[in-house]
Amino acid sequence: MHIRKNQRDLTPGEKRRLIEAVLELKRRGEYDEFVRMHGEFYVTDAEARPRPAHMTPSFFPWHRRYLLEFEQALQRIDPSVTVPYWDWTADRSPVSSLWADDFLGGTGRIGDRQVMDGPFAHRHGGWRINSRISDGRYLTRNLGRPSDPLALPTRADVDRALGQPVYDAPPWNSTVRSGFRNAVEGWNVDGERWRLHNRVHRWVGGLMTGATSPNDPVFWLHHAYIDLLWVRWRRAHPRAAPYLPHTRLPAGDPQAGRIFALDDPMPPWDVRPSALLDHSRLYRYA
Repeated sequence: MHIRKNQRDLTPGEKRRLIEAVLELKRRGEYDEFVRMHGEFYVTDAEARPRPAHMTPSFFPWHRRYLLEFEQALQRIDPSVTVPYWDWTADRSPVSSLWADDFLGGTGRIGDRQVMDGPFAHRHGGWRINSRISDGRYLTRNLGRPSDPLALPTRADVDRALGQPVYDAPPWNSTVRSGFRNAVEGWNVDGERWRLHNRVHRWVGGLMTGATSPNDPVFWLHHAYIDLLWVRWRRAHPRAAPYLPHTRLPAGDPQAGRIFALDDPMPPWDVRPSALLDHSRLYRYA
């Protein structure tokens, strides 16, 4: 079992080994396969096909497996590496430690938003964007959106989500007005479209705003924290169903065949949400 640490607690050596493993995964072409996978399974409410990753109850288990696959790929390069998490309720500034030149690099320059510093800057030669929805070949960010400022979610925002008594609710999509899943994923909640998870993607800006958001390595730190929030919600609600819906929806339900019940195999791994409820045998959080 390994430990996922808060990124602010990483030693210089741990940061260096993580970066080297990510860059090696990129050189091997494996990193871009993870980006492609996320783009393929980013399915919206408007699409009449199964949607395992977003706007759906399986948001948490799908990304847990996705993150595990990525972490295991890194560990095949360096067994000491784990994916750290970014607690954006505490590290809320464009000058927080994760944006330093020796880690993820900072925001993009004015104009084209190209990131010019850090190990993932295009000018250093090791980070070419290949899976994308734009024409750029370089990593872009716009931390905090200075021209139209956007704040990261607060501890109070997280506490409200953790206070939700149920995991998810009908109609099991982006319009759900109650439940932990959409309170964290952040679609159309209480009249505000961008909350928690979604707001962080928009705060980072650049490539983090699209379906191929894993092009920015901060994606993994963000989703490690999202995974930790699921752990905390389960601890706070031990008597609540850890995942809903329990059973496959009836044929007449508009979401039938589009969302995944507790024991429905999720693509691309054919793994059931029920198999991903307990993380404790695989890793823990510091």
